[in-house]
Amino acid sequence: MMDWFSSYRKEWLPRDAMAGLITAAVVIPKAMAYATIAGLPVQVGLYTVLVPMAVYALLGTSRPLSVSTSTTLAILTAAQLGQVAPEGDPAAVITASATLTLLVGAILILGSLLRLGVVANFISEPVLVGFKAGIALVIVLDQIPKLLGVHIAKSGFVRDLVAMLQAVPHASWPTVAVGIAMIVLLMGIEHRFPRLPAPLIVVAIGIAGMGLLSLQAHGVESVGLIPRGLPSLTLPDLTLVERLWPGAVGIALMSFTESIAAARAFAGSGEPPIRPNQELLATGLANAGGALFGAMPAGGGTTQTAVNRLAGARTQLAELVTAGAALLTMLLLAPLIGLMPQATLAAVVIVYSIGLIQPADFRAIVRIRRTEFVWALAALAGVVLLGTLKGIVAAIILSLVALAYQVADPPVRVLGRKPGTNVFRPRSPEHPEDETFPGLLMLQLEGRLFFVNVERIAEKMRALAAESNPKVVALDLSGVPDLEYTALKVLIEAEKRQRERGGGALAGRAQSGRARRDPAVAARRAAGAGADVLQSGAGGGEVSGAKWTLGGAQWSVKREQ
Repeated sequence: MMDWFSSYRKEWLPRDAMAGLITAAVVIPKAMAYATIAGLPVQVGLYTVLVPMAVYALLGTSRPLSVSTSTTLAILTAAQLGQVAPEGDPAAVITASATLTLLVGAILILGSLLRLGVVANFISEPVLVGFKAGIALVIVLDQIPKLLGVHIAKSGFVRDLVAMLQAVPHASWPTVAVGIAMIVLLMGIEHRFPRLPAPLIVVAIGIAGMGLLSLQAHGVESVGLIPRGLPSLTLPDLTLVERLWPGAVGIALMSFTESIAAARAFAGSGEPPIRPNQELLATGLANAGGALFGAMPAGGGTTQTAVNRLAGARTQLAELVTAGAALLTMLLLAPLIGLMPQATLAAVVIVYSIGLIQPADFRAIVRIRRTEFVWALAALAGVVLLGTLKGIVAAIILSLVALAYQVADPPVRVLGRKPGTNVFRPRSPEHPEDETFPGLLMLQLEGRLFFVNVERIAEKMRALAAESNPKVVALDLSGVPDLEYTALKVLIEAEKRQRERGGGALAGRAQSGRARRDPAVAARRAAGAGADVLQSGAGGGEVSGAKWTLGGAQWSVKREQ
């Protein structure tokens, strides 16, 4: 609890305070908008910023994660509330919302107790890079209509893009001018005066311009009325539990997956690691606490977390500042914040979201491994085409498929000897001078050998053996942590076939304590077919890797570091 507090440094305070205020300028209007999407009064959005944000800041492990609500959670909440309060009575809807939010919190806490946070480890880094880029595109498209001063029905990325293009002739040009001016001003301040709080300055200018220039009279929309007042205690209706719990399970899953994805996406180097089970507990208590004060279901938001991180947040103190700003808004600043132009809000979100697209990360991935580059692109496409939530699920499935592919198709490498040494290493174009020996094929296997991958491994070994027609096949199994029965049986059958073709036995060494055949015995049995394959080698001494005894001489494979 509050691990960041004990190591807090005073030089972080200005950045945390400024990041918290900047994030508040984005979060508060959006949270109120999400409340209306859910069919709730706008002040519920403020309550969701205040209580869950503060609770998470005290208990969560992610330093930049900003917790309130999101479009996905709002839409799912609306579906559930429509089932139990179809008439839309304000009191009934608020009570049902509190019950639903409490259920979501309870499910997340139960997930923490059952240690289900392991699901967070199912997203690989390339998939995360693609996910962030896809999120950026979705966010930008979502905000462009506000820059144009038009409204479109949201129905998916491609359809939204088409609808936006069709709406361009109907744009409010004063709104467009305000939006472009805000973007240029924001980027100019960031570039020329990076130490200044550019978003806060832009927000202040937007509010001032709205009042002084009467922009609303020219068709520029403002955020709108924000009611004053503190939240009151709201008790759940336990008779609704049976009807709401199935939907609460889905909302809890969405809350956690969005939260953990955002937390991992914006984790800084040198920061404490994200602890998924603690995240479950923190978001669960944030929802449970928020439910008692009229908040709607909450979770980590990608957009607001991006703004928080890129605005300079160093610790969870920034989230406490954001929660404090929500409290001040309720008490004092509601009329002022309500004057902010929607185009100003959109400009801030767009400028900060563009930074999520990192071409350098994609280039680094494609240089290392093209397959993982494809995974990154697939994750990007999943978010864009399926939506944020389904995109996260698709990213998890993609990571699991990638893992299964790697497990099912491990490498089989041909070893050669580094000239003048006793170091054996995989042959490669970088080392064409490495030595091989007529009649001997040395193969290196890696990873766990079991029923899923052993047939694929055997297929690769047969292809390599067919190329060189060796008298002896030697296996380096020092990189194999486990040899399952099916795999052992396949290797024994491979040795039998090798003998039947007139070649030598298959000899190898596995890690200590694992199922294996004695390599010395197998190699001696192979010596009759290829006793003079190797000249004298290194004998004695401590070595790492595999050892063979062929033709009376001991040979060792020492891995090159």
